[in-house]
Amino acid sequence: MIDRPRMVLAATVLGAPDARALAAFYQRLLGWVVREEESDWVALRAPDGRAGLSFQTEAAHVRPTWPAGPGDQQMMMHLDIEVDDLETAGAHAVAAGATLAEYQPQDDVRVYLDPAGHPFCLFTR
Repeated sequence: MIDRPRMVLAATVLGAPDARALAAFYQRLLGWVVREEESDWVALRAPDGRAGLSFQTEAAHVRPTWPAGPGDQQMMMHLDIEVDDLETAGAHAVAAGATLAEYQPQDDVRVYLDPAGHPFCLFTR
């Protein structure tokens, strides 16, 4: 059996029309600090040292449709964010710049869209 080389997930990367603007949204939402910033790239550091979030400018970014139907631009991934209280966290997300998604598939989860259209879910345990 071949030994597996050491691999550590460093970040999830989201594309956007403006990396700095989307990073600023997630910085307001999560309270994380900027670890690295270039003209078309921003990386946020998770406070516990785990995988962070990074953002890259994509000039041809197409906003995903939630939920996607046939022929729609589909999301490539979404973020799940655990919160203590859905109502309080949802109000904070909207104040930070998120939009509550029209379609909500579960009663105990709230789907929001970030300013670039990426869905993210707030949930409680």
